Order: sequence, then structure tokens, then C-alpha cells
Amino acid sequence: MPRLHAKLRWWPGNAFTLIELLVVIAIIAVLIGLLLPAVQKVREAANRMRCANNLKQIGLALHGYHDVNKALPPGGMVLPQNWPDDPWTSGKGSWAVYTLPYMEQENLFVRFDKLGTPNFSSLEAAKKIEPFRKLPYLNCPSDGSGGMTPAANYVASMGPQCARGPCGYDPFQTYCKDFPQWGYTLSPDFADTLKPAELRGLFSRRGVRIDIAGISDGLSNTIAVGEQIINKNDHLQIVGGPELFHGEWWAGFNTGMSHATTIIPINFAVDPNSGYDCGNPRTSKQNWNISWGFKSNHSGGANFVFADGSVHFIEQNIDHHTYQLLGCRNDGQAVSLP
Repeated sequence: MPRLHAKLRWWPGNAFTLIELLVVIAIIAVLIGLLLPAVQKVREAANRMRCANNLKQIGLALHGYHDVNKALPPGGMVLPQNWPDDPWTSGKGSWAVYTLPYMEQENLFVRFDKLGTPNFSSLEAAKKIEPFRKLPYLNCPSDGSGGMTPAANYVASMGPQCARGPCGYDPFQTYCKDFPQWGYTLSPDFADTLKPAELRGLFSRRGVRIDIAGISDGLSNTIAVGEQIINKNDHLQIVGGPELFHGEWWAGFNTGMSHATTIIPINFAVDPNSGYDCGNPRTSKQNWNISWGFKSNHSGGANFVFADGSVHFIEQNIDHHTYQLLGCRNDGQAVSLP
């Protein structure tokens, strides 16, 4: 019986030469190089949209709080408000705490006990039940600081208020003076005033509450909350004991949640690797005169939610005068979004 033998035959016409293989690899590399920027652009567009949506939800929560309490939440609160010898043991939280019930976080909010009781740390009471955790709606996916949880990217605006940092160097000192030609005069340090009339923006860390009637420039013309980059703001990063601002992250009255001024231009350069000292004051995040402005990793500007709940992307090259008027709630000057 004849046997059948199968032989594997190599056809020379089907093989790749080394040169052809290198050409194919080069073509693939070029295609990847062309596609990668497009993919990154699409990803950033999606991140920017998610970021804007977070701010939209925050704007709605601010209005929900106002509807019930007839005023916006305090940017930060400590009782008694005249700051006892140790305010860190009397902290009542940031605006992010007071808006928890309006962000479907009622179960978390009830852990902050005795918010109206002086000389009692509602923050410590909450931490004993459960350590503070990250709240996704307080984080922009474009931030990229990494590991800074549960810190937040969204900070309340104190308007064109002076930061008056400890490092001396202040390239915007001129704008800390009275500007009657721009419709405002007073600017206490850090917005540490207890008088609403002295607060240029909507929030402070001392418990001042502003109602809608106090936003005489119009809700659509006044910034409420905007973006910050966590590792470019010393207060947003700090964690530890009383000597390090008590480490309450997004919940603390003094952790940067109400420490943003429009006097500093959007995306003003700060070194994220600078330490917790003045170092080079021209780039140090410890220099509040440059670090307590609004910042983002979005190209060319940052997202903001206004007092009417609308969200806008403001370009970093916005006219500085216009930016101050958008930050101030009652300057009486005509202004419109560029």
C-alpha cells in the first residue's frame, strides 16, 4: 500500500525581508505617533467635561443649602468665631461639610456632631467614627497630583482678597490696596474678617455667610468655586497634628477649601516640588501670594462654577481687571464673561 508523505514547503515569495520588516515597524511607529496626541486630546476633553460636571453638582448643592438656610454655607467655620487660643480644637468644617446633605452624603454628614457647639471639634468627632475618605466629586481627573487623597481640587472664592503670605515676595501687592475705581476698598488678611461688608467674594474661613441678596453684581457675574492643583497649594496637601493644620483635608476650615483669591492670575506658576518653607518665594507653594490662586491642568485656563450654578471655562490670559470684577460680588461695575 503506498504511503503518503506530507512535506512543509517554504515559498520564498511569502517571507518578509529584514528591510520590509523594519519598514512595517517604522510605519506603525509613525501611526502611533500621530494617533497618541489625538487620544490624549480626547481623554483630556473627557476629563475636562467630568470636571465641569463636578462643579455643576457643587453649584446645585450650594443653592440647595441656600434654599434651606437662606445663605450660602460658610467657607470655613470655627466656634467661637473670634478664634480661641487653640482654634484647631474647635473646627466646624469647610463648605464641603455643609453641602454633604445636598450631594447625597447625608450618612457622612450626620457624623459631624454639634456643629453649633463652641469649643468642640466636630471634625475630630467625625474622624473617630471613620477616617476621612476621598469624595470623587471633589476631585478633577486632570489634577494628576497622585496620592493626595482625600484632598480636594475645588476651592471656594474669596474674590479679589489679599492672601498676605509669609514669604515676602508678592508680585500682586498693588491689587491688595483700595481700588475704588474698581468698586471695592477693604481687603483684610486671608479674608479673616467676621464682617460680610469686608468680604469681597463669597466665602471666608472664619464663618462669614453671604446670601443671594448680598451678591448685588448678579449671580451670573460672580465666581463661587473653582479649581486648584493639590500639590501646588500647601494647605491642600498638609496632613498631621495641630502644628500642621490638623489634617482634615477637604473637611477642615483651614485646609485651603476657602483660600483662593482672584488677585493671583489663573495658572500662575508654582513649583509642586517646593517644600513647606519659603525656599524660592517666586515659585514656592508656601508663598500664599502666588499659590492661593485658581489653577488647573487643563490647557489654557480653569473651570469655575458661578453663583447662579453655571459652569464656565475661563482662559488664563483673561484681562486682570475683568477677572477681579468676576471675583467681587458687589463692585457695581459692568462686566461680562469674555
